[in-house]
Amino acid sequence: MEITAESKTALLGKITRFLHEIGIETREGEVPENTFLSAILIKNGVIVYNSEHLQFPGDLLHEAGHVAVSLPAERPLLSNNVLELDQNKQGEEMAVLLWSWLAARHIGIPDEVLFHDEGYKGEAAWLREQFQGGHYLGAPLLQWMGIIEPLQNDNMPRVKSWLRV
Repeated sequence: MEITAESKTALLGKITRFLHEIGIETREGEVPENTFLSAILIKNGVIVYNSEHLQFPGDLLHEAGHVAVSLPAERPLLSNNVLELDQNKQGEEMAVLLWSWLAARHIGIPDEVLFHDEGYKGEAAWLREQFQGGHYLGAPLLQWMGIIEPLQNDNMPRVKSWLRV
């Protein structure tokens, strides 16, 4: 899916409004060139992004997922590449994938924008297939975290709270 300057602006608006509404702070600012995701950085629990250099707006939702699934006391401590700096966070990646997909669905962001072909270690198409096919990877973790209701008859996960409590 090609993202034009106009569609990028619209996508960023949708995403940042949603994140603000649920209590995840974002701000536009300077981001070093060597970040894990291009033009995005988590700094003390705040998602900082450079809209001029940001190629994949859906990456904001993925990074927000890391903030959302963290315990409230840990959120202000999150910085840089969450997984690289804290090996205990590795297990949360599956929850982050589902969280970001549910958020994208909630605000009307296409799956191709979230799971874009330039990311996800070449597994973006597979991830789109899994979620679209009702295989909700990470659901047990999100349920345990109190973010979604228990799945019923393989129905779409229902969000109880966008942030882990």
